[in-house]
Amino acid sequence: MPATRPEPTILQGRFISLEPLTPEHLPELYPVIGLPEVFAGGYGGGPAGLVDTEREFVEFGLRYYAFGSGRPMAVRLTDGTLVGTSTLGDFDETREHAHIGWTAYSPTVWGGPVNPEAKLLMLGHAFDHGYGRVKLQADSLNERSRAAILKLGAQFEGIIRRDSLRPDGIWRSTAVYSILIDEWPAVRAGLEARLADQRRN
Repeated sequence: MPATRPEPTILQGRFISLEPLTPEHLPELYPVIGLPEVFAGGYGGGPAGLVDTEREFVEFGLRYYAFGSGRPMAVRLTDGTLVGTSTLGDFDETREHAHIGWTAYSPTVWGGPVNPEAKLLMLGHAFDHGYGRVKLQADSLNERSRAAILKLGAQFEGIIRRDSLRPDGIWRSTAVYSILIDEWPAVRAGLEARLADQRRN
């Protein structure tokens, strides 16, 4: 089936829901992810990208999130608590490529079911719309994010050296991973098993 860009929609899981992120979410998102420990690993350009006020975060978010071309999502727990954001973007329908990125969560949910279920929902959404390759990437120095991507079942493709300039003036190298449509059944089964373990705990 040909790849088609998904329309903004709500994706519902057992632990979380994903709803289309809008500029109106940004003030609510600031105290959730506008934290040194979130930016320390390279999010938003790394520590130098962290801003001091809600107004500055809103300005940052309007530039950073792909409101026009991508599908940024607000990540909420089932009780409605906003705990982060992630985006499905960089759509290339001809090559059937998409990219899940721009992801950050409150440290309060690190290591739990939020990230695996968000990825389960977003990957399924991409593959259901005909995409054959979904890229995930991280700052090459961000070992925590790189380990989390591998744990999803993504395959490491390599390092793009001197890829983008950070706000501190230092060039970032990017570690690139991907999941292909042929790999999706095994990846999906692994994510579902992880979430089943979370439900038993």
